[in-house]
Amino acid sequence: MLHIDGSEGEGGGQILRTSLALSMITGTPIRIRNIRAKRSRPGLMRQHLTSVQAAAQVSGAQVEGAAVGSMEITFTPSAVQPGEYSFAIGTAGSTTLIVQTVLPALLCAAGPSRISLEGGTHNPAAPPFEFLDRAFLPLVRRMGPRVETTLERAGFYPAGGGCLRVSVEPVGTLTGFNLLERGEIRERRATVVLANLPPHIGEREAREVAKLTNWEPSRIEIRRVDSAGPGNAIVLELESEALTEVFTAFGEVGVPAETVADKVVREMRRYLAAGVPVREHLADQLLLPLALAGGGSYRTLLLSLHAKTQVDLIPRCLDVRIEVEDGEDRTCLVRVEPYKR
Repeated sequence: MLHIDGSEGEGGGQILRTSLALSMITGTPIRIRNIRAKRSRPGLMRQHLTSVQAAAQVSGAQVEGAAVGSMEITFTPSAVQPGEYSFAIGTAGSTTLIVQTVLPALLCAAGPSRISLEGGTHNPAAPPFEFLDRAFLPLVRRMGPRVETTLERAGFYPAGGGCLRVSVEPVGTLTGFNLLERGEIRERRATVVLANLPPHIGEREAREVAKLTNWEPSRIEIRRVDSAGPGNAIVLELESEALTEVFTAFGEVGVPAETVADKVVREMRRYLAAGVPVREHLADQLLLPLALAGGGSYRTLLLSLHAKTQVDLIPRCLDVRIEVEDGEDRTCLVRVEPYKR
C-alpha cells in the first residue's frame, strides 16, 4: 500500500485527485491522510467526496473513510471497468475536476465509456468547460484516444446545476508529443458567457475586450446560456500552429464589467509575451497523460504549485522521471521520460 501525505505540495484537492487516478491506473492500494490540510476548510468537501466515489465506481474499489470532512481515506482498487457512469456533486463543485480524476484510467480501459456529471461547469477555482473542451481534450486526442464532451447546461457558482457529458473511446497505448514552439497565432476568439443577468453586462465586457485587443467585432460573441443561477465569464481563445490556449475571467458582484475584461486580457498578454506554447494551467493537466504515454515535453511558464505537486507524486507510481529545467526568463522546459533502471 502506498501512503500519501495530503499536506504535501499544494496541500489541496490536486494531490487527492492525482493519487486516485494513479491508484486506478496501477491497481495500487493507497492511504491518503491529512487531506486538504492546507485549506481553510480541510478534509473532503462535497466535490472531493464525489471524486472518491467516482473513482471507486470506475475501478470497483473498496473505500474507507469516504465522508464529508474526512481527513483520511483508504482506497483499494480492482480492475477499471468501462461503461456508463453518472455522477452528481450536489453543489457547484467542479465537474471538470471529476473528469480529471477518472479520465486517465478510462483512456486505457478495455472499452468505451460515457460519463454524465452534474454540478458546476464554470467555477472560478477550477478549469471551466471551455478549457476542457478546447485546450485540454484536443491534446488528449492527439495522443490517440477519442474523447468528446458536451455542455448540456451551464452551472455557475454558487447555484451549480450544470450538466456535462463526456464520451471516451480509449486506445491501448497513448502516444506522447513535444510542444516546444507555439508558432504563429492563426485565430483569435472571445466569448462573453452570460446567464440570467442584464444584457448590458455582456455588452460592456465585449466593448472593453474589443478596445483592449483591437479585435474585429466578428471575433467577439455574446452567448446567453441556460443555467440554474446567474453567471458571467469572459473566454478568450488563441489558436496557434501548435495548440489552442484558453483564458477565462469570471464576473463577480460589485466588480465592474470592464475590470473583468481587463483581467483576462492581461493574462493573455502575459502568455503572449512569454513566447511559450503551454500556459501554467495546461502544464499541470498534461503531466499525467504524458507520463502514461511514457514520454513527452513542453515549454511553459514557471510551474504552479499544483504542477510541482504532480511532478513529485507521479514518479512514485509510474516508471517515469520528470525533469524541469528553469530558464532565466521565468519560463521552463518540462521533460517526461521513461525511467531507466
